[in-house]
Amino acid sequence: MRTIIYNGKGGVGKTSVAAATARRCAKMGHRTIIMSVDTAHSLGDSLDVKLSSEIMNIEKNLDALELNIIHEMRTKWSSIRDYISAFMLAQGVEDISAEEMAILPGMEMAAALFYVLQFKDSGEYDVVIIDTPPTGETLRLLSFPDVSNWYIDKLFLLLKRIILVARATVGKMIDLPLPSKEVMNSIEDMKKSMERAKEILEDPENTTIRLILNPERMPINETMRSYTYLCLYNKTVECLIVNKVLPPEVDGNFMKRKLEEQEFYMQMIHEAFDPLKIMYAYQLQTELRGIDNLDEMADMIFGESDPAVSYSKTSPMRFETEDGIDKLYIKMPFVKIEEIELFRGNNNSIIVKAGDQKRTVALPMTLVDAEMLGAEFDNEDLIVKFRRPR
Repeated sequence: MRTIIYNGKGGVGKTSVAAATARRCAKMGHRTIIMSVDTAHSLGDSLDVKLSSEIMNIEKNLDALELNIIHEMRTKWSSIRDYISAFMLAQGVEDISAEEMAILPGMEMAAALFYVLQFKDSGEYDVVIIDTPPTGETLRLLSFPDVSNWYIDKLFLLLKRIILVARATVGKMIDLPLPSKEVMNSIEDMKKSMERAKEILEDPENTTIRLILNPERMPINETMRSYTYLCLYNKTVECLIVNKVLPPEVDGNFMKRKLEEQEFYMQMIHEAFDPLKIMYAYQLQTELRGIDNLDEMADMIFGESDPAVSYSKTSPMRFETEDGIDKLYIKMPFVKIEEIELFRGNNNSIIVKAGDQKRTVALPMTLVDAEMLGAEFDNEDLIVKFRRPR
């Protein structure tokens, strides 16, 4: 199953590009679903149809979904929601507030990733396209499998302690609802699903990210940061799509000045991101809404090629051994060595911090007791060196 994740700064047009891609994939015979994870959904507006939290068929080979976390909590994690609501009510929290507080932080991310697992297991789709929130939220989505396992472990231990205390103080316990076996099983299932989701997201053969930007300074800068952080989270960025490009035949003094400004930024994009594949979509003269405009955008971006084709299958993270030294290579574009912080975690992990993003990288079993010798930069690669005990 091919999974394509579209991301970019708010307002750059990623929903339109994602919708255009989905339509073109469907027309080429791929069984396709496009899923919006952004809480401020605009996918239905782009496709010019009214979407809901249920999967809807748009046309032949094309389904669509706008994810609604309240609906997901009620239908997929009702046992967890009911327990947390009961716990809050026992503490005197009003009913409506208890239900709202039962929506745990990050559940939108979990719901989106569980859909990906569902689609992979069912085999009903060839292509899954995800229209994500702006950059910061998407980084949380893509790092969620790593972070969630830590939180789920802590939640699991807390609930176990509550049960142990209750058993040890029978008759003396305050009126506090205890988690049922169903709740504990749901939490354990969630942890296992996150581990599978992590494998899918880090599979460069089938899952890639396409970054959308406009030829302007702020979107370029944000895309550079996003590219760095996505590499840190071991996610494969396969291409850039530069949207809202002014056509060279624009007329009028104002538009010509804008065109000159744009040419400067286009050169900046190429200097920064080459040799990453770069594609373009020109600014349309009408509002970008409806299937005709989406098809025109797909023509500009993909021509007659298949949008489901991957332009890069190279993982940004790999291990190699050379002259008895084990090396972890992490692609880190747009970063200087002094901006990197590196720590040894427990025996089987290291912690890499770049900017305001931090990642715990699990080491293979062969390096559990290895000594970390330090790190260096080679072109865009951060190389962390280890020496195994003799």
